[in-house]
Amino acid sequence: MTTFEKHYIGKGKQVEGLEIVRVTLPLEGLEAAVFEKEGVKYLSFEIAKLKTPDKFGRTHTCYYQEKVYTADPEDKQVEKAKKAGKKKSKKQAAETEDDLPF
Repeated sequence: MTTFEKHYIGKGKQVEGLEIVRVTLPLEGLEAAVFEKEGVKYLSFEIAKLKTPDKFGRTHTCYYQEKVYTADPEDKQVEKAKKAGKKKSKKQAAETEDDLPF
């Protein structure tokens, strides 16, 4: 199963009277948000409006998303069953080895 993990990278403030958001982002740490496609490097991020401005009057937040692959709960059950089967077979193999006459 694929989910997305948000990494917050900065905040911004809407310019009074305009549909413009001025954003300030620290360069440090942005390297993790950069990806390359066909030899060209890109930085992609989202800007979302905050429900209420923060204590500094910033109205928007910025983040980039990263794909995170997680196993389905059904897959975990299958994995547990496989591990349980391996444990039994190892135990059975050890018991069989003990029965050897030499």
